[in-house]
Amino acid sequence: MTAYALALSLLAAPAVEIVGEAELFAPGVASTDHSDIRLTISPDGRTALWFSRDRPGGPGGYDIWIARRTGTGWSPPTPVSFSSPGRDFDPAFSRDGRFVYFCSDRPGGIGKDDLYRVAVTRTGFGTAENLGPAVNSAASEYAPMLSPDGRRLLFSSDRPGGAGRHDLYTAQAKARGFAAAAPLPGAINTPADEFDASFLADSRTLVFARAPSMKDDRVDLYATTSHSGRYGAGMILPLAVNDPVKDSYGPMLDWSAPDRLTFSSQRGGAQSMELYRITYRLVSTKVSGGRHGR
Repeated sequence: MTAYALALSLLAAPAVEIVGEAELFAPGVASTDHSDIRLTISPDGRTALWFSRDRPGGPGGYDIWIARRTGTGWSPPTPVSFSSPGRDFDPAFSRDGRFVYFCSDRPGGIGKDDLYRVAVTRTGFGTAENLGPAVNSAASEYAPMLSPDGRRLLFSSDRPGGAGRHDLYTAQAKARGFAAAAPLPGAINTPADEFDASFLADSRTLVFARAPSMKDDRVDLYATTSHSGRYGAGMILPLAVNDPVKDSYGPMLDWSAPDRLTFSSQRGGAQSMELYRITYRLVSTKVSGGRHGR
């Protein structure tokens, strides 16, 4: 096998194996008749955050909700203290549980939807902090997620200079913030919408959403792994994750069980987006003697 053919085969290799079936998360509490999206669970497994586009009782149209684990299940959800009257969405705990990253169009931002973070305190949350111009642009930024190793911020943006519509970007973490963001290298970004991405436990493998147009076409989840720092176009995940008719998006690594992925989908004829958890297994691809295997 030539070096070029080997590189192509590695870029096309399966990244993850889905194990078992998806489990609906907290039905009637978090997964409801409202549109519930992007579940993130704290490392200790005691706190769940997600956002809803239409759940009543929050200060804005898009609100982030919180539920606490109790001895009998999950508490009734309430809006988080850092919610605003604007759009607040796409929450993501950091691996150490010290911060929650999220998106908002609240006043004082740089663009349409900006990336923020808020400190997790003993009594709740601190004050929301805009991540600044190295990360945010005059366009929209979605779905921030800090890698498990804490080195890279992953998100999507429809800013100029990408391969198409929304593209996936990363920014290297620095002592007091992040370096300038750049598109993910390789074939992962296309003329379609690539968005809502999550690192898996190895900080190399990604699960992400793709659609020709996220507003007009069905959205599916894909997975890909970097090789020599470059990402392949990705392979679509099976029907255990993707619905054959309706959307699936909002993936997030479950920090309380790093072999588990959370995602949102309108599965099985559901009337709205609901929250799911599913177990995955990383597929190891290594090169030996001019061949590749698993």
